[in-house]
Amino acid sequence: MQSASPIPSTAPAADDRLTPAYYVRPEGLGPYLTRLLAGCPSVFDIKAAMAADLDRGGEELRDGRGVVEDGALLQGNVIVQAGARIEAGAQVIGPVLVCAGAVVAAGALVRDHSVIGPGCRIGFGAEITRSLLAGHVFMKHPCFIGDSIIGRRVNIGSFCSTTGLRCDRGPVAEPALEEITVNLDGQRIPTGQTKFGAVIGDEVALPAGTVLSPGTLIGPGTVVYPRDHIGGFLPAGSRVR
Repeated sequence: MQSASPIPSTAPAADDRLTPAYYVRPEGLGPYLTRLLAGCPSVFDIKAAMAADLDRGGEELRDGRGVVEDGALLQGNVIVQAGARIEAGAQVIGPVLVCAGAVVAAGALVRDHSVIGPGCRIGFGAEITRSLLAGHVFMKHPCFIGDSIIGRRVNIGSFCSTTGLRCDRGPVAEPALEEITVNLDGQRIPTGQTKFGAVIGDEVALPAGTVLSPGTLIGPGTVVYPRDHIGGFLPAGSRVR
């Protein structure tokens, strides 16, 4: 599996709407995730910092040993903290961290450089790759989250998907070549990444069938009514019909 090629980021981290604190509150996330979020000037820095931590696989990530049921398929470095569970029939391809209280259920697929935060529930048919699920995220049905940052108490409905790769410049290349930008106040802000899905703030629920464009930013507490496609920046507390 190939990840995105790094591009030096020039994102203006001084804008509060691009900081981790705008989207995710650290309460209840434990010392590692609290430190990770506090140490990143912008949301675009989280993926790289998280990947570096997972590649090192240091003791700071290890908090006892959780349950891995017979019949679960684990490859590479998979850290399962105390109180977490990976059920028979789940597939986890490391490096991955599954935090305390999280459950990866039968039929779920979690791929490289992902962190499944405390209390998350990952169900049958859900796929996650290169993403942070901060805490108590529900993905109970078939859906896809890739190259994204998901806040606390977010619900991902059936058949929802982030898209992290530009496909408007001719044939798709792998590894990706075109940088993803986000639209903020009518300006294109570079992410420094060729694969970047979405940032979804705390306590957002995505209705079934929602597809997010690359570089979508959804502020916490946003209410999204059923619709098939969302993109751009949605401020905290928005109502989107």
